Amino acid sequence: MTNQLNWMQEVLGDRSMMPFVEFMGLALYHPVKGYYLTQAMNIGARGDFFTSPHLSPLFGECLARQVIDCWEIMGSPIAFELIEMGAGQGILAADILQSIAQLCPKLSRILTYSIIERSQSLKLAQRRHLSTWESVIQWQDWETIEPASIQGCFISNELVDAFPVHQVVWQDQRLQEVYVSFDGDRLTEQLGPLSTPELPYYFDRLGINFENYPDGYRTEVNLNAIDWIQTLANKLHHGYILTIDYGYSADRYYNCRRTGGTLQCYYQHQANSNPYVNVGLQDITAHVDFTTLAERGEEVGLTSLGLTQQAYFLMALGLGDRIAALSQTETQNIQEINNRLQTRTALHQLIDPTGLGNFCVLIQSKNLTATELSRSLRGLTIPERFPTIK
Repeated sequence: MTNQLNWMQEVLGDRSMMPFVEFMGLALYHPVKGYYLTQAMNIGARGDFFTSPHLSPLFGECLARQVIDCWEIMGSPIAFELIEMGAGQGILAADILQSIAQLCPKLSRILTYSIIERSQSLKLAQRRHLSTWESVIQWQDWETIEPASIQGCFISNELVDAFPVHQVVWQDQRLQEVYVSFDGDRLTEQLGPLSTPELPYYFDRLGINFENYPDGYRTEVNLNAIDWIQTLANKLHHGYILTIDYGYSADRYYNCRRTGGTLQCYYQHQANSNPYVNVGLQDITAHVDFTTLAERGEEVGLTSLGLTQQAYFLMALGLGDRIAALSQTETQNIQEINNRLQTRTALHQLIDPTGLGNFCVLIQSKNLTATELSRSLRGLTIPERFPTIK
């Protein structure tokens, strides 16, 4: 067995196999060998993948405009907390804080910005990147946040897709679960009985009957996302939850023609579908079922305000105006022209319908008054114009 996998064999111990969800959790979050603990800095142009904040600070500016909108709808309270979950290298937090300071000094003066982060290496990176804002930034764990104590907004960008998922396969006229074991010095899969009754319950709630699905149909179930949304609902007293990620509604996610699921791995900006190579060195993700995220939220006291695409969300928050302004110049300076073109290209990537622009944005709330609920959130309005993607 290679040294790369010795640690996983030690975790497996005397067991012959582990559910895929456990394997994925180890590959990503093992305290010594996990991807987000050892390779977390490999995010960005030179890493394994990049996120919207890496493209332009205007992504953070748009989110700041939405946060300001939320605060104003809530009556501009004198205490307001913004909690970012999975803050990466701190780039988005810095952009949001800078934009709020410029756009709404009154909110900036009373704002508390908290970060919930599992990775110690990312915490260090965040502290370095956010040193200018150390007076308003704090790092918290779920255990330190009291129930129903938060007045403000929870935000996450590309977080839920990295939660470990169960993999299931419809085969031989029954739903089975994917398990991981060792065959000599390599990892291999085998099917076995479902590890929890929550899996069939998950599909029953969605009204999915696999009897009409093809043999060998494979997909994922993110039970961790359900636990997560229940935690947010428990901690939030009054305010909003803003979730940005790639995913689908349940009818699209579990369409019988999507026979291979959505699991994807990323290593040095190259995508592959094999989670059993480069273990601990590559990212592993799965799309988000936004239908379940919204419906389970409703069951635990949240109100779903809207689900939109990132492109429409950003355009409604002013990105279209910024793109248009980049084209309105009479300068003859070649460097400035090139800078404007590069910026415009980056902004177009944020709204590209074949990429980041197709991400979903789910906004939920809790304990808003009837008056607050009657006011439309800016990010959920229809943008007046939409620039052509070239």
